[in-house]
Amino acid sequence: MSQQVFADRLGKSKSWVDKVERGARSLDKVSTIAEIAAVLRVDQSVLLGHEVSPVADSERTGGVERIRAALSAYDIAVGRRVPARDVSAAAQVTRGVAYAWTSYQHAQYPQLTELLPELISGAQGAYAREPASGRVPLVEAYRIGAALLTKLGETELAWLAADRAMTLATGDAVLVAMAAVQLGEVLRATGRARSAVSTVRTAAYRIAPPDLDGGSSAQLSLCGTLLVQGALAAAGDGDERAAADLLDEAADLADGVGDGHDHHRTAFGPTAVTAARTVAALELGDAGEAVAWHQRTVQRDGWRWLPVEHRAAHLIDAARAHLHAHDPTSAARTLLQAQSIAPAEVRHRPAARDLLAEVLRSRHAPTTIVQLAAALKVPAT
Repeated sequence: MSQQVFADRLGKSKSWVDKVERGARSLDKVSTIAEIAAVLRVDQSVLLGHEVSPVADSERTGGVERIRAALSAYDIAVGRRVPARDVSAAAQVTRGVAYAWTSYQHAQYPQLTELLPELISGAQGAYAREPASGRVPLVEAYRIGAALLTKLGETELAWLAADRAMTLATGDAVLVAMAAVQLGEVLRATGRARSAVSTVRTAAYRIAPPDLDGGSSAQLSLCGTLLVQGALAAAGDGDERAAADLLDEAADLADGVGDGHDHHRTAFGPTAVTAARTVAALELGDAGEAVAWHQRTVQRDGWRWLPVEHRAAHLIDAARAHLHAHDPTSAARTLLQAQSIAPAEVRHRPAARDLLAEVLRSRHAPTTIVQLAAALKVPAT
């Protein structure tokens, strides 16, 4: 194809094409790259010279199905005797749970997807043999499963895991509160905002100390995290007053905890509450306010103490806020920040990939976002 023919098909001048080919003019618009790729009948990644590494959907699906199989085992309920050789000691399961939580908080989702089926099966076996020592590890295994499955968009299966955790925790207010954190996330993800508010608020007030000064940091963290979940659910339901009240309550508890702690795997503190205000404002339709809260969040000293997963998830929420505020450039930049600290958060989370596709459709999106989309096989249309 001659330069003139190419220019005609693009609707550009021959001089423009010549400057691009010589490197005298850069391509800085997503729309232009897309038009060139269409004329040349090639994938955009070819123009970018970026190695394509598509997400292994089949591998993820296989891992999720193995988790489903582990959650579908009812040996404990029907009283089937579990052979001793198949039972992991409670202490071993506890170590496995700690490792799984660390993997989750570092956003190592593919690795966690692989190890979780065996962890759940081992925890179920340990509980069948030693209910007293095996109860907490099994509740925690179900919690991790619910958290991961919610992240991967497998909400119905996540609900099963959260429900298992709640059922097993019955009778212990703290265990119920721990399980309710993930149940609240699942209820929000499945559009059951009012149920989420009711559930987490009840669980929070059951463990709330009568005097804030007399409560332990672990107690305040768990209660505060539940109030945050309730606030986000209320915001999703359009109840601005309830969301504000619950976040203010959570902020009071956070002041008594401080940043840099991770009681009950909550990472609760003042910075976590500030980050939650970003999401609440976004849910309530105020993108400008959400962006303002995001900027306050990342400027806090406590930002660096949040787990990698928490920070990456917040950045994705912030990118959505930027996009809704009609600032695709900032949205793209924020998505790239999330990708840089936790690649799996963007690569394996459907909500993040959908947001990436939305940013990519903007004619004003920077070309850097095209490289990420090409690597993840996210289509521009």
